[in-house]
Amino acid sequence: MATTPPNPRPDLGSLKIDDSHRRARGSRLRLGMPVAILGLAVIATGAFFAFRDQRPVVATAVARQATSDRPALLNASGYVTPRRRATVAAKITGRVTGVYFDEGVHVHTGQVLATLDDSDARKALDSAKADRNATEAGLEDLQVQLKNAQIELHRAQALQADGVESQEALDNAREAADSLKAKIYLTKEEVAAGDARIQEAQQGVDNCTIRAPFDGIVVSKDAQVGEMVSPVSAGGGYTRTGIATIVDMNSNEIEVDVNEAYISRVVPGQPVTAVLDAYPDWQIPSKVRTVIPTADREKATVKVRISFLKLDPRILPDMGVKVTFLGQQPKEKDGEAAPVALIPQDAVRDDGGKKIVFLVKGDHVERRAISLAGANGPDAQVLAGLNSGDVVVVKGPANLQDGEAVKIQQ
Repeated sequence: MATTPPNPRPDLGSLKIDDSHRRARGSRLRLGMPVAILGLAVIATGAFFAFRDQRPVVATAVARQATSDRPALLNASGYVTPRRRATVAAKITGRVTGVYFDEGVHVHTGQVLATLDDSDARKALDSAKADRNATEAGLEDLQVQLKNAQIELHRAQALQADGVESQEALDNAREAADSLKAKIYLTKEEVAAGDARIQEAQQGVDNCTIRAPFDGIVVSKDAQVGEMVSPVSAGGGYTRTGIATIVDMNSNEIEVDVNEAYISRVVPGQPVTAVLDAYPDWQIPSKVRTVIPTADREKATVKVRISFLKLDPRILPDMGVKVTFLGQQPKEKDGEAAPVALIPQDAVRDDGGKKIVFLVKGDHVERRAISLAGANGPDAQVLAGLNSGDVVVVKGPANLQDGEAVKIQQ
């Protein structure tokens, strides 16, 4: 008969972890914790900078000038022309040795634009100075002789008074002194003439430097180093007659030809709306400056000059422009003010019952309260708070804040 083995007793000693295994695992844990913490720090830093540079993207629109209620009396077309335009040229014929400008640069009155070869002019100046100096040296010698002649004259007068010297000797001494005085006067005049010749020679040197006659922008570069320039045109076309063309952008205006049959509708000071061919959606407020009091018999037109009420860098000389001559402003109804600008309805926001917009100033926005006159189709008519040309936000986050940095949607 088989016997049942006794129940086995649990061996708790087998569950004991060897000390070498415990130290190895502890070392791995101690090494892994700093690495994990460092990784989390790198991830957090990257996320911080990524979210910090996350600026809201906004869409913008430009406030347009409100349509005038003035009736249009006459339309015409013309060009932008500056009142101050100059082709700068040299006063003398010479070879260009230096050009110190380029197209599009701003220049100031008296600024050096170019230089000509002045070697001959400087030699003439040195010669004139040498002649003047030699004449001055002769003048000093004559003054010494005059001093001695005056001593001889006084001695002759004294001796003649004592009856020792004859009258003839006294007369000769007086003649010698007077002659030296005349020579000194002549020499002084020659010195003055020498100074005049020096100034003339200096002017010749100065003529080799071409300077800007007024503040403006260079629109044409007409000469290069090594070319010959002259104030008059030379045969063959190898000699330039100009150095540069300068335009005063602050003098830009509009010149149009109006049919003489309608010139009676145009008067000085009359309001005008101008639209450049390059910017057909931009209406520029202007006014009639003058009506030229003469007509072109071939074209049967009268020239009219129109001034911009506000200049802009986009207005360039010789641009094509269309103008509309406006009539009298109709009387305001019920004392209502005329709108000053038009903006999209989406740009207007409500802030506690007040109408506001956000203006774009560089890469930030600025909160601006406005007054509205009502809607004009998809546009809102602004009575106050904005000007035509201001850039406003039309699409952006609802929680946009004053002074917040934004990114303009392209």
